[in-house]
Formats: sequence, structure tokens, C-alpha cells
Amino acid sequence: MTSSSTPGLARFNTLAAAEATAELHEVCASAAWGSAVLAHRPYATAEALFSTSDAATARLSPEDLAEAMAGHPPIGRPKPGDPASAREQRGMAGASEELRTEMLELNLAYQERFGHVFLICATGATGEQMRDAVKSRIGNSPEQERGHVRTELGKINRIRLTRLVQETPEQGA
Repeated sequence: MTSSSTPGLARFNTLAAAEATAELHEVCASAAWGSAVLAHRPYATAEALFSTSDAATARLSPEDLAEAMAGHPPIGRPKPGDPASAREQRGMAGASEELRTEMLELNLAYQERFGHVFLICATGATGEQMRDAVKSRIGNSPEQERGHVRTELGKINRIRLTRLVQETPEQGA
């Protein structure tokens, strides 16, 4: 996405607040993030939207970050009827039963250690890469891991916002 405006961005800029809030909630489950992004409409460029998103992600309180993470299913178990999670976790689709079992065990161990799902920008990652990431991050301190989670959430938000602003009015959200 460059600095130019798109039909999808123009559509987003003109949505009623309730509709825009609903679309933003599909990008990120944090109400604080959604409110911050909504407050700066209209956006002249997609990059302005991304910058606002990045700043809002950086300012999320621990509670807001937890709310955002609650909107993400565990790796390897996308929510039924959630095309975004299924698309983003495509790298696990062809994983062996052994890898799926290992990811389930690692997800549970991670969640027990940190109190939330393992969050990674899974777009384009293989099942093995996701497994290796959880293995490497499970030894982090809670503070280190919050930093990783915030970075990964920012990447996910940008990918989802890119899809939002690239949609044409006929496609809808």
C-alpha cells in the first residue's frame, strides 16, 4: 500500500460510526484501539491509517492488549466461520498430525505461562515456523513477551487494515 487513497479507504472514511466501529473490531478486538483509529477519520491515505493504528497499538494498556488478544484463536485452531483467522493461519492447514499435536501442547504451555494465547503474525508462516516461534518465545519474561505480542498485533492489524482499504465498495467488508 502506498500513500495513495483507494476506493476501500474512501468507503471506510464515509461509513457511519457504528459500521466503521464494527469493521475495526474485525481488525482488532480492542475497543480502545478501535476508538483511537475511528477518532482520526477521515484518512487521506492508507499510510496515515496505518500510522494511527501503530500509535494506537503502542498505547494499549495491559487490559486493552488482553482484550485484543482475546479476539485471536490459538494457532492451529481458527474459529469456525472466521475467514481472517483461517486465511492467516493457512500455514497450519497442511501440517502433520504430529505438528498439530505439538502446537496444541505448546499453545497450552504458553497460555499457562502467560495467561493468554500465543500471538504471532501467522500470514505467510509455515507450521514449523510458528512452532519454532512459540518454542523460542515461551522462555521470555512477561515483559519481553508483551513487547513481542504488541509487535505481532501491530503486524496483524496492518495486514487486516490493508485488506479493508483495498476492498472496493462492491466487495464490502
